[in-house]
Amino acid sequence: MSALQLYLASGSPRRKELLAQLGYRFERVVVDVEECHRPGETPSQYVQRLAQDKAQAGVQATDGSLPVLGSDTIVVVDDEILEKPKDFADAQRMLRLLSGREHQVMTAVTLATATRQETRLVITNVWFKPLSEQEIEAYWESGEPQDKAGSYGIQGIGGKFIERIDGSYYAVVGLPLMETDIMVQDFLSLPI
Repeated sequence: MSALQLYLASGSPRRKELLAQLGYRFERVVVDVEECHRPGETPSQYVQRLAQDKAQAGVQATDGSLPVLGSDTIVVVDDEILEKPKDFADAQRMLRLLSGREHQVMTAVTLATATRQETRLVITNVWFKPLSEQEIEAYWESGEPQDKAGSYGIQGIGGKFIERIDGSYYAVVGLPLMETDIMVQDFLSLPI
């Protein structure tokens, strides 16, 4: 097998699958980064900081010679950050907020080595159809929303709630393919 090209600092199976689609040879590195919104931090600042923190934690966990990819995705409506739901009531609250309207999905990607770091932010506008209480409850019972930012997954059952998107579908899933590919190619083309 060819030589390793980069590390993925993420436990997300979706990010692993998407990075594999790009054809790079990578290994996952386990990192533990606290995901806590700081006072005064805008949603875009928050998601970019988390991606950077994950990549830097990955650099610390490796020898720092290969790029480490860190990424984070948040759902934002009316400047409120919707992260993973704590329980059914939290998911219900989020899905009611999203019902029948537009929101933003922000995904930040950071590539870092011991001497270099680059971050890109991709914002996609997503429109939900109006949801009934029965749809929300049945969706929760499917198990899908329980580990997803904003309590939904566009790539799964939650896709049936989406009227349209403006931006990157893959960023909503968790890793914008075009932007990530450009960043990785750029990192791999220059000496570290």
